[in-house]
Amino acid sequence: MKIRKRRHLLAACAAGAALAGATALPPPAVAEPGDDTDVQVTVDIDEIHEPGVLAMSIAGNAVALSENGSTLLVRQFVGTLPTVTVTDTRNPDEVPEGAAWAVLGSATDFVGAAGQAPISAGHLGWKPRLLDGGDTGLVTEGDEVVTVLDEETQPGNNVGLVDQELLVSTFDSGAVAGDAYSVNADLYLRTPADVAAGEYASTLTLSLFE
Repeated sequence: MKIRKRRHLLAACAAGAALAGATALPPPAVAEPGDDTDVQVTVDIDEIHEPGVLAMSIAGNAVALSENGSTLLVRQFVGTLPTVTVTDTRNPDEVPEGAAWAVLGSATDFVGAAGQAPISAGHLGWKPRLLDGGDTGLVTEGDEVVTVLDEETQPGNNVGLVDQELLVSTFDSGAVAGDAYSVNADLYLRTPADVAAGEYASTLTLSLFE
């Protein structure tokens, strides 16, 4: 029993000596009250690229024709088509190769509010007028479309706005992309002198195609 106690005491002394010879760790740092430091936070945000679009807008949705320029045989009623603007916000590389765009228009028959016999759309003509065609010269207005009563003016082509007729166009969409173009048209309704009096209404539809 005495031998076991000695061995235990020696082991305890050796452990104590090892602890006594170890290097002491420094105390943790303590910030002084009021000390501060800055951290700069940066971010690089890429610009969002949304594909451009080809679109059409019209400055108004109605036009009232008024009598002007009538003769003994033909009554004429005139007005101006509200300005039509074609805007293309696309980059040239977003435009399909060989693409072209055009605005076409056609009208319905004029229907009498009091049951008068309708006036066919062939009696309505227009003369497109380019207001802003850009700098390329590649945007042009359509030809004048005369009425069924103007056979002497354009024989065989006096059809009026019965079918889709050209208002404005370009044959190279890519070359004119990234800009806006505007056009209007002189409108004229020509009827026989004995047309029934009263209010009439027609719908002129404009369509943008590419």
